[in-house]
Amino acid sequence: MQYAGFWKRFGAYWIDVIIFLPIMVLSIWGDEQSRLFQLYWFVPGLFIGLWFHVYLVKTYGGTPGKLLLKIKVAKVDGSDVGYKEAMLRYSVLFVISVVMSSALIPVTLEMTDTYYFSMGWQERALYMVEHAPNWFNVANVFMNIWIWSEFIVMLTNKKRRSLHDFIAGTVVINKESLNTSSGAAA
Repeated sequence: MQYAGFWKRFGAYWIDVIIFLPIMVLSIWGDEQSRLFQLYWFVPGLFIGLWFHVYLVKTYGGTPGKLLLKIKVAKVDGSDVGYKEAMLRYSVLFVISVVMSSALIPVTLEMTDTYYFSMGWQERALYMVEHAPNWFNVANVFMNIWIWSEFIVMLTNKKRRSLHDFIAGTVVINKESLNTSSGAAA
């Protein structure tokens, strides 16, 4: 089993970001159309995240970026992941994202349409962060710690496992190494 290196995993992440761009653009467009768009988008957004990070990982072994770069998520023994492992991989990011999004909903509800639409997108985002409950800032700090810790942990172990891999008991491997090792065993 050959473990996927940092740059392959990093590349897969950026491919996923590019694939998600239309959804990000839809979110920004929706914000410009309705003050309550993020409230309406909250539950569908959760399901899109679960589909992308849990269902695709369980069903296909990875997100589109990983699949395009011929790497896959597997259990530490090389076997396919189940829903448990896929959900555990995504759990910390999911919880922090839900907490942060939940903190911004009351801020949006307190604004009038006139005030909301008087601001540009960046000004509105800054206003919402400044007026969010204090626990938003705590969650934001945790998100930053989580993201940086993911990189540091991945760069400091030979199997290039991130924190979410340790939590879920997973590794990211090159698909070719599976074919080679199964062919050698036959």
